Amino acid sequence: MPRLSDTMQEGTVSTWTKKVGDRVDKGDILAEIETDKATMELEAYDAGVLERIVVEAGKTVPIGEIIAVIGDGSGAGKGTGTGVPAGEATPAAPAADTPPEPPVSAAPGIPTAQPVAAATAGPTAGNTAAVKASPLARAIARDAGLDLSTVRGSGPGGRIVRADVEAAVAGLRSAPTPASAVSSSAVRSGPDDEELPLNKVRRITARRLVESKQQVPHFYLTRTIDAEELVQARAQINAGLAAITPNGGTASKVSVNDLVVKAVASALRAHPEVNVSFAGDKLIKHNRVHVGIAVSLDDGLIVPVIRDTDTLTVTQISAASTDLATRARAGKLKPDEFTGGTFSVTNLGMFGVDEFSAIINPPEPAILAVGRAKQEAVVRDGQIVARHTMRVTLSVDHRAVDGAGGARFLATLASLLENPFAALA
Repeated sequence: MPRLSDTMQEGTVSTWTKKVGDRVDKGDILAEIETDKATMELEAYDAGVLERIVVEAGKTVPIGEIIAVIGDGSGAGKGTGTGVPAGEATPAAPAADTPPEPPVSAAPGIPTAQPVAAATAGPTAGNTAAVKASPLARAIARDAGLDLSTVRGSGPGGRIVRADVEAAVAGLRSAPTPASAVSSSAVRSGPDDEELPLNKVRRITARRLVESKQQVPHFYLTRTIDAEELVQARAQINAGLAAITPNGGTASKVSVNDLVVKAVASALRAHPEVNVSFAGDKLIKHNRVHVGIAVSLDDGLIVPVIRDTDTLTVTQISAASTDLATRARAGKLKPDEFTGGTFSVTNLGMFGVDEFSAIINPPEPAILAVGRAKQEAVVRDGQIVARHTMRVTLSVDHRAVDGAGGARFLATLASLLENPFAALA
C-alpha cells in the first residue's frame, strides 16, 4: 500500500482493475485506493504479471503493507487472499517498499496536508538526496522531519528502507503522551448515547488540529470591515455577468468569499513577509501565492488549494473554487489539489456566524476566519447610518510572523475589502 497523500496512514482497496494472471505494464492502473482525502488510482510501478492479490477489495491496511505481488508469472494462479503475513517479505515483496514518490506540489513550500511534525522539526541535511533510500522511506522521513543521513540502512548495499526510518522516528517520538490525548480516553458512553466510529477524514483532522494547537503558538487579530462597498461590488459584478450570459444560459456568480480570497492574495503579494513557513532554524519564503479554501464535507473538512491566486481574476477564482469544492465533496481531488497552500481562508458567514477564530493548517503561517456580512448601525461622519459590516479574524503562527507584521497585513486586507475594485485591479 503506497503513500498516496502526505497525511495518508492507511488505505482501502476500493476496486481491483486487474485480475490474477493479467500482464501488467509500468503505469497501468492496478486498483482504486480510498485514502483519507480522496479515491485515487494506483499505478503499477513495475512491469510483470499480477501473481497474487493479497488484499481483497473493501479491505483497509496500513501504508507499506503488501497488497499484491507482481512477478515473472511463475507464481500466478495462487488466488486471492491474505497468505502473506503483515510485514513479511516474499521474493517479489520488496516492491511494496518502493511505491512512487508522493506527488510534488507546484508550490515552493511544504505541502498543506503534511503532518505538523514536518513543519516543526529542524531542516534536513543538504546531502539527504544522495542517501540511498527507498521512495517510501524518504516519504516517511519527510513527514517526520527526519534527516536520512543520520539513519543506518539495513537494505541491500546499505539502502534505507521503511523499517529503518520507522525505527528512527519511533526514537524521536518517544516523548510522554500529551495530557489531552489521555483525558480523551476518559470519555465513556452512557445508556442513552450512540458511539459513532471516526471516519478517516475526521480522524486525520482531529489529529492534525490537536498537533497544531499544541505545537504552533497562535495569536489572533480581529478587525471589523466596512463591507458596504464589498456587497455592492459583488452585486455589480454578478449583474454584469448575467448581462453577458447567452439567452437560456445560467450566469456564473461571484461570492463574497471569492472577493475575500482575491483580496487575501493581493495582500499577500504586498506583504511577502507573511507568505512564509516556519522550518526549524529558518523560514521558507514562498515566492508564489497559493490560497487554500476550507470546504465542508459530509464527514469532515478538506482545504483545496487555488494555485497562483494573485494572478487570477475574481471570476477565475470563483470558477476554481466551485470546481474544487464540487470535486472535493465527490472525493475526486488529486493530491496536488489539496497540498501546497501558503495561506488559508475559512468562511462560516453563510451559516450566520458573526465571528470566530480558526486553527492554523501547518506549515502555513496563517488562516483567515470570515464571518457574515450584515447590516449594523454605525457612525459615519458623525451620523448613525445602516451599513454592511463583516468581522474577520487572522490566526497567525508567531514563530513565522510577529504581531506588527500580522497587523500590517490585516490593515492592507481591510483597505482592499473596503475598496474592492482596488483589489480587482
